[in-house]
Amino acid sequence: MTKKARQQTRKKKAQKGVAIYHDMKVYENFERTALRIFECVKQAEKDSPGAPRLLYIDIQGHKNETGGYDHDAFELMQDFALGFLGDYLTEIRTPLYGARNPRKQRNDIPDALQIHHPDDGSKYGYDTGSLAIQPRENQPANRKTAPTVRAISEYLGMDEAACLVCWRRPVERAHVVPTSLGGSMDVRNFALLCRDHHAEAPDVADAESFWAWVDYAELRDSPDKWADTPAEVKEFLRKNNIRIRKETREPLSFFSAVKEELKSLYGWTDSDLSSAAWPDLMDEFHRVLDTATGRHFSIDKKASTYAWAYDIALRRVTGDARRVVRDAL
Repeated sequence: MTKKARQQTRKKKAQKGVAIYHDMKVYENFERTALRIFECVKQAEKDSPGAPRLLYIDIQGHKNETGGYDHDAFELMQDFALGFLGDYLTEIRTPLYGARNPRKQRNDIPDALQIHHPDDGSKYGYDTGSLAIQPRENQPANRKTAPTVRAISEYLGMDEAACLVCWRRPVERAHVVPTSLGGSMDVRNFALLCRDHHAEAPDVADAESFWAWVDYAELRDSPDKWADTPAEVKEFLRKNNIRIRKETREPLSFFSAVKEELKSLYGWTDSDLSSAAWPDLMDEFHRVLDTATGRHFSIDKKASTYAWAYDIALRRVTGDARRVVRDAL
């Protein structure tokens, strides 16, 4: 083989690309999805320096009142993927459009992704200045009855109805924002959960925090998804060091469960727990609990509802509007 032919062969081998795929679930908002895709791009550059990167994005749900994509999905595809991330990729494919980088792919990927909220009046997370309802839909449908399980699963982009957290069946229709707190019967105000996870889900007036909890629970309980799979699938997972069941742990006391969720989901630290002005915090906590939370399954207390109320109360007491659940994951 001539020297020129060998050089061409090496060049072709070097051009082998890396495919990056992310399916934006209905419970993932813009911030969580963007951060996860960004970390994948960074890892791709680390594992295959300089190799062409091809990003493929699918989206489940995230529809607005007119049937198009909502703010989070549109922002992810246009502003993040094509806008910011486009220079660090060779090709991008999304449900709306695809594009190829007309320039040479850049490989000097920033160490960290900084997301700043725009000053355009957009609502991000729960408004700590009030306790008003925060739905995802801006113009809820006026229907009086709940949509069918099939309609909800189709909206969520699922081939078959299953629990969003653990994939188990049967499922129940779970209101994102309870009707007692102003939630609608619009299909976008529903999730599909098994009975156990439905009983755990927060009953709060904040749609984004409900979806953040589903995302958190899905990551927490992900090993249980494989519990009912065929033996050959389980064997494949074991060979690849993937856990099939959650680790068995001693049951936590109620407040210990609340503290664990505050740390894992809302980003609280031990200093938050120790330095909080508890008399003021508890007054505000009960105000939040009475005004913006509900009850379900005749359960007086849910760890997820209490954790949300404590986080909202702390932010109201300290005036720290930066600490919102959308930034915590």
